[in-house]
Amino acid sequence: MSEWEAGLDDEEAGAVMRTVVRQLKLWREAAGLTQAEFGAAIKYGEETVSCVERGRRIPRPEYLDAADEVLGAGGKISAMKRDVAEVRYPKKVRDVKRLEAEAVEICSYNNCVIDGLLQTEAYARAVFSSRRPQFAEEELEQRVAARLDRQEIFCAPKARPLFSFVLCEATLRRLIGGKMVMRNQLELLSEVANLRNVDLQVLPLSREENSGLGGPFRLLKLKDGAAVGLSEIQLTNRVITDPKETTVLDMRYGIIRAQALTPRESLALIEKVLGES
Repeated sequence: MSEWEAGLDDEEAGAVMRTVVRQLKLWREAAGLTQAEFGAAIKYGEETVSCVERGRRIPRPEYLDAADEVLGAGGKISAMKRDVAEVRYPKKVRDVKRLEAEAVEICSYNNCVIDGLLQTEAYARAVFSSRRPQFAEEELEQRVAARLDRQEIFCAPKARPLFSFVLCEATLRRLIGGKMVMRNQLELLSEVANLRNVDLQVLPLSREENSGLGGPFRLLKLKDGAAVGLSEIQLTNRVITDPKETTVLDMRYGIIRAQALTPRESLALIEKVLGES
């Protein structure tokens, strides 16, 4: 359970954990079980039960399911799985995911790597593995899981946003993770490019004009008409809400789209690069 350790400085996660911990402890005590007896019943060690009840570890879904069954909670404990799983991820990731859920349109330009919403698991792991200094194994796996979790927005049961991605051709040819990882990544791009609510464009390296040389950014247009920009460069992460700045990003993104290939031409280029791999 090491990758599910609770971040004690995360207020939102702390509030969720306090509620879950209180319920788990009340149910256990009502059943007349000690931590050791309860741990043996759900096949976890006493130390793990103690860490969960002290809010030091976030219980996995299988832990909650086992607790629900042993304590006869009738689904009341299992029902907390979604909230608990959400706070497993860093606050920054949760905030971005919430913004994406509120967006009616998500625009992304990237000249470094494939956008996170489009990454395969192997590609995402290779991206995070390339970071220096390296992430600890537990944190790496946590970040990969968080990135894949955000991709659920593509199959959301409610209204799905419109997606617009512009990728620099370099991201298609940079062998992150090796040839097989990139081949699978290009195959996924080819599939996503055919979705009805996705415009995927490629900005060729042969273009003399590129208004995205300042680096990658994202622009989320929300249901209330507001826009939020997201920029992540080296050690700096920015959430941009100033209308003057988001207007600049909107204009810049429009120019970048105009400089890129059309979605049909872009798909042809992706398949061409795929054929060369």
